[in-house]
Amino acid sequence: MNTRPNSWQPLPKTDSLTIRATLAQMRKPLARAGIDAAALEARLLLGQVLGMDTVALIAHGDRSLDPEARARAFALTERRAAGQPIAYLLGQREFWSMPLQVNEHCLIPRPDTELLVALALERLPAGNPRVLDLGTGSGAIILALKRERPDIDAWGSDLSAQALAVAARNARILDLDVCWFQGRWLDAVRALPAFDLIVSNPPYIDPADPHLEQGDLRFEPRAALVAPDHGLADLEAVATTARPHLRPAGHLLLEHGFDQAPAVRAMLDRQGFIEVRSHRDLAGHDRVTEGRSPNGAG
Repeated sequence: MNTRPNSWQPLPKTDSLTIRATLAQMRKPLARAGIDAAALEARLLLGQVLGMDTVALIAHGDRSLDPEARARAFALTERRAAGQPIAYLLGQREFWSMPLQVNEHCLIPRPDTELLVALALERLPAGNPRVLDLGTGSGAIILALKRERPDIDAWGSDLSAQALAVAARNARILDLDVCWFQGRWLDAVRALPAFDLIVSNPPYIDPADPHLEQGDLRFEPRAALVAPDHGLADLEAVATTARPHLRPAGHLLLEHGFDQAPAVRAMLDRQGFIEVRSHRDLAGHDRVTEGRSPNGAG
């Protein structure tokens, strides 16, 4: 039996109520708000309401919509035009070719972070290595690593119980086995055996950075974005406590701001890491810094 919402039920033919006309009406406030991909985002938002993908929306453009579905679509359009991230409105963002659920309790995964995943995969040894993702948020990094290397013993931690709930839900949807712990940085896994690889994308934005009042950042959890000491405090917290939790020759990889690489390299040098170096993202900015533990001891 067809259980789709009544938005699929035909109404008397009225051009202003069709999918095509509704999309045209949705595009206007999005374009006025300065959204470059207004047409695409209108399709995504209406598709969210109707449970239809872009192809279906185009193919069935002459279908009529009921007033309730149109009202829900226009409500989402108003929220998007006001600046709310489309990932939160859709409840999903793709990362490393994985559909990840997201909400206001976790950061929206960004393409820049795929560099961290790629570097981590290159450094994973054979034989069931133990991997820890600190400040996991939606679980994007550790789930990508687990998907590519099913043999890893995967762990993720976060201070936010709400973020961990999102990560755990993503793991269930993707059928990936990850152990989750709540706590602040390495405190969450203090009693666990050492790891072969620790990765982290911690808060690294200066609280005074004006970009926090622009774009998606306005709506993302502030605690997952900013850190004291010009954005360096959490990077320092991880860098100064990671070595005792690494096995011999284990790697630490940290994502950071575009201008923070020299400071992060200095942190790792002070802690006795070797082979310290930074890696550039697609925009040419130093985005990830790594170090290797010479003996796994603090």
